This record gives sequence, structure tokens and C-alpha cells, in this order.
Amino acid sequence: MNKENQPLKIRHLRDKTEGLLNFSDYRKGVHKVGYGIILFFLIVFAMTSLIPVLWLFITSFKSVAEINSNVYRLFPQNFDITKIGEVWQKTNFGRYYLNTLIVVIGAIVCAVLFNGLLAYAVAILKPIGAKAINALILISYMVPSMLAIFPLVMEIKDFHLINSYLPLWLSFGSNAYYYLLFKDYFEKIPASLLEAARMDGGNDIDVFFRVVLPLSRPVIGVVAIFAMTASYSDFLLPYLVLNDQKMQTVMVAVYRLSSTTTLDASEFLLLLVISILPQVLIFILFQKQIMGTSVNSGMKE
Repeated sequence: MNKENQPLKIRHLRDKTEGLLNFSDYRKGVHKVGYGIILFFLIVFAMTSLIPVLWLFITSFKSVAEINSNVYRLFPQNFDITKIGEVWQKTNFGRYYLNTLIVVIGAIVCAVLFNGLLAYAVAILKPIGAKAINALILISYMVPSMLAIFPLVMEIKDFHLINSYLPLWLSFGSNAYYYLLFKDYFEKIPASLLEAARMDGGNDIDVFFRVVLPLSRPVIGVVAIFAMTASYSDFLLPYLVLNDQKMQTVMVAVYRLSSTTTLDASEFLLLLVISILPQVLIFILFQKQIMGTSVNSGMKE
């Protein structure tokens, strides 16, 4: 990577020498006021996003009497951690986590394999009609996914795939954005590496699995994270496809349990906390890859 194309790393404000404003500009009174206003609004936006999640976590440990009380208290009188295990056993929520894990793993495999192969064909092999295929994919990217849900479900029924995880794997794995990420990354791989692999006797499939994929670990990680979060959080398609209660995912199970008398208000709030914990942990662990996707995809090697 050329020095001029390297990302600028700023650990302190005094190190900022590029951009619209540098460190010397922040010393001026007008810029200080503007900087303070920007920080204020950023803090307000951050708190607006965090407060509902924090309120949900705190309120979930309250009793039903505390929730319905006319006297509001922010914190519960008793933080009973064992309540999580009680709700988990009462709803048999481990089963729904296992179902969701099956969907997530299948979606990740399909997202990496199918989108990777398609991007490899269009970006590197470039057969006849590659430009037309690329144009069709870009057009599909502009079509709202909700418009395709009805014909998609009809096709699933016609192929007798109701109560099967296969249509979920294929649906969550096929995404134009994943294809574009792979295509952009593959186009930056030096052609000399691919030619060297072919000279060693490797065919196109060997080059893909032995050269291209190992070199594409960063973009594979990003696509895997996005496929994981999309397949975990989706409700509508699993709700329409998985009619068998034993096969339902976490989001469908939460919706079903919300309309029953199995849980009281406090237990249901705690169930919501349990259902969103994996996504929160995923974002905390992989926030650098998630937030840096748009930046990394535009960088040249």
C-alpha cells in the first residue's frame, strides 16, 4: 500500500493536521464553539440510542409490582441474577438459540461461498455476459426486499420447503451487497499471483479456493459478520417459513411468547434482554470491522 493511501491514524486531537479543520483551527474561539456544539449533539444521539437498552436491562430485573407501581424507581429493589436461569428454563430458550445457530451458520456458509464464487467469476474470470450479470445484480440491489417477500414465499411453498432451514440459508446468503464487497476486494488482488497459481497447474476452482479465498480473509470476516447479524435478527421470513414450533428461531419465539400467558411482564422484558445479548456482544467484539467496512472497501492496495 502506498504511503499516500494509508489511513490517517489520529490518537490525539493535536495530531490532526489534515481534513476540513486541523488542530490549530480548534484553538480559535469560533471553532471551539462549533466543536462543542457538535460534541453535544453527538452525546445526545449516543444517549438516545443507549438509554432504551439500559432501561430495558434495568427494568427486566424488577418485579411485576415494581413495574406497575405508581411510584417510579429507576433501579429494582433486588437484583436477582438467578432470574435469568429461571426464565431460560421456563421458556426452553436454549432450543431456540440452537435453531438460530443452525440458521446463522448456514447463512454464513452460503454468503461466503455463493457470493464469493459469483464475484470471482465476474471480477477475475470475466466470461461472456459478466457485465450484464453485474448490471442485473446492481438493479436487484435497488429493489426493496419487502417487495420480493411474497413471490419468495410462494416459491418456497411450491418447492415444498416449508419447515426447512434451506430457504433461509439461501435467502440470507444471497445479498448484492456481499457480492459487491467480494468483487471490489477481488479486483485488487495482483494478477501475477493468479497467473503463478495457474502456471503451477491449478484450474479456476483451485485458484479460487487455494489463492483467492486465503487472501480474502478480511472481507470474508466482514461478510460473515453481516450475514450473522442479518440472519439472527430477521423475523418475517423465519416466521413465514418455520411453522413448526420446535424449529423456530429466537425472534419468532419471542413474538410467540409475547402473546401467551407463559411469562409475566418482568420475565418477558428479561427474555428480550436475553434475545439481544448475542447481537450486542457481536458488535462489541467486531465493531472495528463493522464500522471500518465502508472505509476499507474504498482503499487501494
